[in-house]
Amino acid sequence: MKLSAIKNQLKGLTQVNFILPDGRQVPAHFHVTEVGQVDKKYIDCGGTLREESKVTFQLWEAGDVDHRLAASKLLNIIGLAERLLSIPDLEVEVEYQVDTIGRYGLDFKGTDFLLTATQTDCLAKDNCGIPMEKLKIRLSSIAQGPVCTPNSGCC
Repeated sequence: MKLSAIKNQLKGLTQVNFILPDGRQVPAHFHVTEVGQVDKKYIDCGGTLREESKVTFQLWEAGDVDHRLAASKLLNIIGLAERLLSIPDLEVEVEYQVDTIGRYGLDFKGTDFLLTATQTDCLAKDNCGIPMEKLKIRLSSIAQGPVCTPNSGCC
């Protein structure tokens, strides 16, 4: 989800809710401790130079259970980060500590932001010897017309 989409969703909300991939809600007293831009420059296992940039939100919860982040407050924090850090409209990644710091994608449904699972992947499968997974289909499922029979002249 891009930063502009998050800002648009926040405009229609009074409170901010984040839901973990397993359906649990991030406790209502969470803080957004960081809004920033992370730039990553790297070489994949096939030797290709790659670059990516993301906006990051870091969520943190403390013992102050009376705290509640209003949507307007988060919009103000985002606006300040955009102005001071010149953050462009990038995809947003959320950091949140469960057992260790997890990195999540972001989606929106109804009135909740959904933290979505992220996965690692090999970006150079063709260069490092990983065979491509072959699509398995039944030939009978694609036969639409008359099927060739022996001595019919169609084969």
